[in-house]
Amino acid sequence: MLALIARALLSGVLIVAIAEIGKRLPAMGALVASLPLVSVLGMILLWQARPDAENMAVHAGATFWYVLPSLPMFLLMPVLLRSGFGFWASLLAGCVLTIVLYSLMMHFGPRLGLKV
Repeated sequence: MLALIARALLSGVLIVAIAEIGKRLPAMGALVASLPLVSVLGMILLWQARPDAENMAVHAGATFWYVLPSLPMFLLMPVLLRSGFGFWASLLAGCVLTIVLYSLMMHFGPRLGLKV
């Protein structure tokens, strides 16, 4: 239980650090946010819990394919914000787009031979 709390705190620290850096230096905050810190931390914790190479390979490969549908959100939001849409509407539109693209990936990925 203590290890779970420590993991949750570390994850929270990462999110707060990104937000604090982003307040002062938006581009630097974006750079830190773009680093796959959460994915790397998750892989380390997964490896500690289950040190299985095939399981980790499937996990890393699936992570790649799930990251791709999330990327258009980061193109849509700036366009919407610069076009006068509010933050919350832009964020919602980006999230909806991501959900739609995730759903398409989950539906078509296996049909294309992807392990997602």
